Amino acid sequence: MREEEKRSSQDKSKNSFFKKRWVYPTVYIASAAIILTGVLWYQNSATDSLDQSEYKATDMPGKKINDQPAVEVNRAMENFVMPVVSEDDAVIQMGFYDNDSDSAEQEAALVFYDNTYHPNTGLDIAAKDGKEFDVIASLSGTVKNVMEDAVLGNVIEIEHDKGIVTQYQSVKDYKVKVGDEVEQGQVIAKSGTSLINEKAGNHVHFEIRKDNVPVNPHEYFNKPLSAFQDANVTEEKASSDADAGKSEDAVEEDAEGTTPSKKDVEGTTPTEEKPAEDGSDKKDAGQDEDKDAGKDKDSSTDSDTSSNS
Repeated sequence: MREEEKRSSQDKSKNSFFKKRWVYPTVYIASAAIILTGVLWYQNSATDSLDQSEYKATDMPGKKINDQPAVEVNRAMENFVMPVVSEDDAVIQMGFYDNDSDSAEQEAALVFYDNTYHPNTGLDIAAKDGKEFDVIASLSGTVKNVMEDAVLGNVIEIEHDKGIVTQYQSVKDYKVKVGDEVEQGQVIAKSGTSLINEKAGNHVHFEIRKDNVPVNPHEYFNKPLSAFQDANVTEEKASSDADAGKSEDAVEEDAEGTTPSKKDVEGTTPTEEKPAEDGSDKKDAGQDEDKDAGKDKDSSTDSDTSSNS
């Protein structure tokens, strides 16, 4: 009897327990939590095993996966700068010859060398104190050419994109060689002198070129490479090539019958008529006077003869 009473009391307690409202929701939530925990554990264990199986020695820090050089995204964000450490200590000795500038600016941008006027295809930059200074890379790139040239004063070319280069003339004490990767602001040489522009003294001749066509560097300082990539310089090349390198004699020939403006003879400057140094002009003038005098004498002789007859 006592055992039956105990069982009946236990059954009643169980029934009363399961009749409570919170029992079944609690059981469901606990079951769901157990199942979810098991799923997450299984996924994590599978991921760990996959990572370990795909790990290679090339993933180690400092190891190169391939021989292809990484492309530096920061280069596209760089702006062209003057090739000097301090712009405040620099002065432009001669500007770029611009076909659209006025005659005074064009005349100031002409280089006289070997009895010929040449339009300046870049900027001649010097220090205010006239001393030599460090020449830096205007933009990051690859050294394309290092050339010794007595007339130009040595040349360094740095390529920044296909067909786009910066050129540094009148330099010495090279710090780079062909194939070197240089960063913007890196010292590449010292300023020097050149035969083609001795008046500039110690300086660097700086050019920016696209497809071998020079453009005015002033227009691209503090502008990114992308602005230059979209530039159209074909027309400027045609007009510059047609007018470059005229001599004084060519200017005088063009001036016969007409007086051309300086813009009509781009690449040179009209000069005033001057007597030749060897006195040939005087000699020719004297000969002309003698001839005229001779003609007058002959005519007077003829008249005398006719009168005598």
